[in-house]
Amino acid sequence: MSLDGAYDDDNIFAKIIRGDMPAVKVWEDDQVLAFMDVFPQARGHVLVVSKTSKARNLLDAEAKTLGRLIGAVQKTSRAMSKALKPDGLVVTQFNGAPAGQTVFHLHFHIIPRWDGVPLGRHAEGMADVDDLKGLAAQIAAALEA
Repeated sequence: MSLDGAYDDDNIFAKIIRGDMPAVKVWEDDQVLAFMDVFPQARGHVLVVSKTSKARNLLDAEAKTLGRLIGAVQKTSRAMSKALKPDGLVVTQFNGAPAGQTVFHLHFHIIPRWDGVPLGRHAEGMADVDDLKGLAAQIAAALEA
């Protein structure tokens, strides 16, 4: 898919937001949802999406949406850092299929990194749901700390 196009209300993230598909949630409010990536590139990989915007990518997004999302990315990254103690964090966002975007709903990836542990390929393998639930609980608990 190109950078331009119509928003698909049936994309997987829209279905998760509506509750039509399951997700392991880290936290949410009325505008943002942070949840575990089921095809993680590293243990603890989290996705942050807008629950209100129909932006397909960064170019479609309203400035208020971007401000809210980047604040949520920072909040989640801080909690992830406290909970999982990674050596570093990758925050990334893709725009268009040639750039690596596979779900056309604006989203950010937060990927914890540890020295000496290679980054996996996205969609290389599905994570264990119980492991995701445990990681989500750890990160969520660090939000309160």
